[in-house]
Amino acid sequence: MKAKNFFEMTNEELQNKVAELKAELMDLRFKNSTNQLSNPMVLVTCKRDIARAKTVLRQRELGISVEPEKVKKTRSRAKKA
Repeated sequence: MKAKNFFEMTNEELQNKVAELKAELMDLRFKNSTNQLSNPMVLVTCKRDIARAKTVLRQRELGISVEPEKVKKTRSRAKKA
């Protein structure tokens, strides 16, 4: 994932994403140890995604960056003339 995507997430979404990525990393490590992993670079990208998400969380904690506000999406209805 790109860092831009992490900045667009809320803190709660980031924490959920970190937990999801950690579970994925554990699964990838298990597959790697049993020689079932076809591309070992997936381990590296997963670790980097965890680091990116944690960095964004820490920046928000320190006040360096700001959590995006939730925007309500409303349907725009076209007026018929």
